[in-house]
Amino acid sequence: MTLRFGTDGIRGRAYDELTVPAVEALAVAAGTVLGGPAMVLGADPRESGPDFVAAMCRGLAHAGIEPWLVGVAPTPVVAHAAAVHDIPGAMVSASHNPYHDNGVKFFAAGGRKLTDAQQAALEAELAALGDLGELADPTPVDRTDLGRDYLDWLRSTLGGRRLDGVDVIVDCANGAASELAPRLLADLGARVTSLHDQPDGRNINDRSGSTDMSSLRAAVVEQGAQLGLAFDGDADRVLAVDERGQMVDGDHIIGICAIDRHRRGELVDDTVVVTVMTNLGFHQGMAAHGIAVHQTPVGDRNVLEALEKNQWSLGGEQSGHVIFHDIATTGDGLLTAIQLLDVVVRRGRSLAEMARDTMTRLPQVLRNVQVSGSADDAMAAAGPEIARVEAALGSRGRLLVRPSGTEPLIRVMAEAPTEAEAEAAVDGLVEVFRAAT
Repeated sequence: MTLRFGTDGIRGRAYDELTVPAVEALAVAAGTVLGGPAMVLGADPRESGPDFVAAMCRGLAHAGIEPWLVGVAPTPVVAHAAAVHDIPGAMVSASHNPYHDNGVKFFAAGGRKLTDAQQAALEAELAALGDLGELADPTPVDRTDLGRDYLDWLRSTLGGRRLDGVDVIVDCANGAASELAPRLLADLGARVTSLHDQPDGRNINDRSGSTDMSSLRAAVVEQGAQLGLAFDGDADRVLAVDERGQMVDGDHIIGICAIDRHRRGELVDDTVVVTVMTNLGFHQGMAAHGIAVHQTPVGDRNVLEALEKNQWSLGGEQSGHVIFHDIATTGDGLLTAIQLLDVVVRRGRSLAEMARDTMTRLPQVLRNVQVSGSADDAMAAAGPEIARVEAALGSRGRLLVRPSGTEPLIRVMAEAPTEAEAEAAVDGLVEVFRAAT
């Protein structure tokens, strides 16, 4: 059987691209490769989740691994439990995708995402499996207590501080954070209004959460809240909205937390890790505050690899994946939310003020160009135009041209002092690519 890992686990249309027998086989392969006496298993609330969780349980038991069920829970619950108990974990989720998709992402013992070598070994084991036949249904171990342990740990990361008086609106995306996020923030003293917190299996990420923040932005303004928070379906990332209803993305959140930690002497080597998609304004803002920026390829796995290799403490992505490496093993939307709110409370300033002082975002334009032939040939043909645009932008802007890792596309992104300049830079290159394919 063949399944391939993408940038964050295995994902596809439920019952079509990702079938129940395929998930059973995936669980057998994962149990064989990752080992351990048990594996923590969670899910987001999409309607196909119970079928795939049951399939994971059958496959794990067949491989001699005891399934520990945490139920519907954010992905970071699984990662945290895997870290605390030093066993692997698996999350049945398609993250920010629509309800009709599903997927599985794994954590190795210790709560870290799989390395390339581990993914390759799992794929090879899966490909070598023969027909498993009908697998028996085991009796999994109920470990819903691990969700409570996770909340206790989150509270402890504030060192006894609280969020008393913060007026926040939370968009749960009808996803895995629908129950835990409002409870956590209220327990810490925040005044919480929650939106999209009634999952029915089909409404996950539907016009809600971090993929569509329009209702959250409107609610923050209408209700006069201090800020809003928007999670994705499995709550491993979060975006924010300031009191004016303006989005505060991952770049700003990372920058606000980096500056705060830098001032308190808690930012290791005064360095933060981001990807090539991070806005040039972030780099300029960090330089102004005496903070070095290390840049990686796209993907939170690449950010985590740089953090681990250098023992740095903070990094993440514009999308809202933020990794507090001195606290957690992976990106965590709820952890990021309370760390951001903690800065707001301690600094006594509005989110809008802190975002403004952190960085000035340069206009960014991104276009995807379909390629029918070799992406390498198209890149070579566009080489002279790429060099010309880079020279024209100079230090005032930035150009990023790269083949997609998942689709037959070339992504062309430009940042410039004005929207018009960024548009012109991208449009010229798009025409060159179209002519070359």
